[in-house]
Amino acid sequence: MAIDTPCHCTLLRRGARALTQLYDQALVPSGLQVTQFSLLRTICRLPDEPTIGAIATATGLDRSTLGRNLRVVERAGFVVLESGDDARAVVVRVTADGREAIAKALPLWRGAQRRIEGLLGKQERERIRRFVEALDGIGGINGATS
Repeated sequence: MAIDTPCHCTLLRRGARALTQLYDQALVPSGLQVTQFSLLRTICRLPDEPTIGAIATATGLDRSTLGRNLRVVERAGFVVLESGDDARAVVVRVTADGREAIAKALPLWRGAQRRIEGLLGKQERERIRRFVEALDGIGGINGATS
């Protein structure tokens, strides 16, 4: 269906929802949604004992959104939240179950990646990446809250 709107935000939000649905459908056998998968992978990529602040900065999520997302994966047993060295800091650790969920989801995610890459091609992917980076710069969303 053609989208007839002059609003760039509406168009991009619709595209983001469609893209999220594509990834979520691909990840169904893993039991993870793409937001959970992405969060778990980001936590694993950060240095030892990442704090909520470090994760918020790395994901570009505000603390309240991140907190809601962390509670979901914590209830599933994929992460544990513990007090850090500083009493104000909360450290997030991915559990063995979380690492197993990532391992199960990774090939499914790669399949979704290949599907999108096939639709876009290398040149268009790079244009989108540069556009999103430019938006991050002007919107102040990446790491705005830590």
